[in-house]
Amino acid sequence: MKAQNSHFGKYEFTEENKKLLYRFSYPDNYDSTKKYPLILFLHGAGERGNDNEKQLTYIDKYFENENFRRAYPAFILAPQCPKDKRWVEVSWSLPSHTIPEKISEPLGLTMDLLFKLIDSLPIDTNRIYITGLSMGGFGVWDAIARYPNLFAAAVPICGGADLNTAKKIKDIPIWVFHGSEDKVVTVERSRKMVAELKKYGSNVKYTEFPKTGHLSWNKAYATPGLWDWMFEQTKKKLNRKWHKKNLTKAKMVFWRHWAVR
Repeated sequence: MKAQNSHFGKYEFTEENKKLLYRFSYPDNYDSTKKYPLILFLHGAGERGNDNEKQLTYIDKYFENENFRRAYPAFILAPQCPKDKRWVEVSWSLPSHTIPEKISEPLGLTMDLLFKLIDSLPIDTNRIYITGLSMGGFGVWDAIARYPNLFAAAVPICGGADLNTAKKIKDIPIWVFHGSEDKVVTVERSRKMVAELKKYGSNVKYTEFPKTGHLSWNKAYATPGLWDWMFEQTKKKLNRKWHKKNLTKAKMVFWRHWAVR
């Protein structure tokens, strides 16, 4: 059921007695015979909760905008992380971190939900995009490291990554943003990861906003050409033979294997 004056329906995903609240939007003039890109958006720490509303706080000006929706028809998935959890269970103030062995509960549920959506909707698997801010920026880095074959492009904003994952994600188109005066997540987190990616030949893009603190996402998402760049990114065609319509456990295993290999 859609919220009033919103393109986004309100939903709840449950798996093994664990719950994930999320908002989901279909492209305008949706045609089930066509394939559409999908954007996965991961919000920041301040938008955590259980209202299934706050996760759109900083991004709805784009995702609800009629001109944006006309120019970039896509499915949009925006899950909400519970108040007591994180997309990545690490401290944001540290100068570095090692990627946890196990994916966090909310990010794991998000990925399971994404795989089910891929299986039930006409999503173009060559054009799945991920972006996030602050805590969500950490989530972007974590997700692409765990599923390097899944995303066509990534836009992490004022987040932090495990430098040891750079080689694994070097071929993913990535545009990184950070404010030079960020006091919450040091800008060195992005600077160092960008430098590490370039060591492996990555064409990573990096925009650093001078005299800008933690709220760099306001400038990042307003950067001219960002959304055009994102939607231009397309993965190579997936060579696979799989034609069953209904989701099965075996199929879920297949998707996971493909996404991480």
